[in-house]
Amino acid sequence: METKKMKTVLFDLDGTMYRGPQPIEAGIRAVDFCFEHGIPYLFLTNNSMRTPEENTKHMETMGYHHVKPEHFVNSAMAAAGYAASLDPNKRKAWYIGMNGMKEALLDEGFEITEDQPDYVFIGLDKTADYAKYSKALAFLLNGAKLIGTNHDRILAKPGGFEVGNGSVVALFEYATATPSPRIGKPDRPILDYALKKAGISKDDAVLVGDNLETDVALGYNNKVQTVFVQSGVHHEEDIQRLRIFPDLCVESLDDVDFLRLCEG
Repeated sequence: METKKMKTVLFDLDGTMYRGPQPIEAGIRAVDFCFEHGIPYLFLTNNSMRTPEENTKHMETMGYHHVKPEHFVNSAMAAAGYAASLDPNKRKAWYIGMNGMKEALLDEGFEITEDQPDYVFIGLDKTADYAKYSKALAFLLNGAKLIGTNHDRILAKPGGFEVGNGSVVALFEYATATPSPRIGKPDRPILDYALKKAGISKDDAVLVGDNLETDVALGYNNKVQTVFVQSGVHHEEDIQRLRIFPDLCVESLDDVDFLRLCEG
C-alpha cells in the first residue's frame, strides 16, 4: 500500500522554538513528535545572524534533538540567493551582519569586498555602531544596491522585545531614499527559497509561528496553511486588530495535532 505523503512543517524559531537563550519546551516536544512520526520539517527564520551549524548547536544546547544544519532556511540565504539571480556579473558585496550573512554570501559565490561593492546586505548585527552604519551608507550612495534580509520591526526576547532588523533596514531606506527589496517573511522570496529547498509546493507546507505580521502573513498572503502559536510577539486579540487570520490559533504547540494537520 502506498504511504501517504505528509506535509512539511516550516517552524519559525524566535518566539516559537525559543526566546533568546530560553527554550520553549512545547517546541522541543513538537520537533520530537514530528521526527518520531515521519513528519518532515524545516526551520524558516528571518534571523540572519547564525549559520545553520550555529543554529544547530544553539538548539541542541537548549535541549533540542533531531536538528541538523540542513533543516535551516534563513533570510540571509534567501537574500543572497535573490541577489545572485539578478545579474550574474555582479558578485561584489559588503554586509552588515554576522556569520550567517557571511556564509550565505560566500555560498552564493559573492566576493566580500570594500572595493566598489555591487550590493550592501543588511542583516542583524547587535554590535554594529554608527561608524559601520555610515560606512554602509557611503557604499550605497556610491551606487551599491541595498538588500535587507528582512523587515522585522521587533524581536521577542526573555522579558520583552528588542529592535528587529527591519528597523535597521528602514534607517538605510530613509537615508538613501531607496527601498530595499522585501525578501524575508512575510514576503514571497523566502517562501519560494524554502519550498525549493524542501522540494515541495506551497500546498504541501504548513507555516508555524508566533508573529502575525511575518509568519502568519506569509501564509495568509500566499494561501499556505498556518498555525499561530501565542508564545511570542502576538496574541489572539491581535488577529482582528491586524486583520491577519491564521488557519489555526493555539496557546501552545502542545495543542497542535501534527499528524492530523500534516495528513490533511
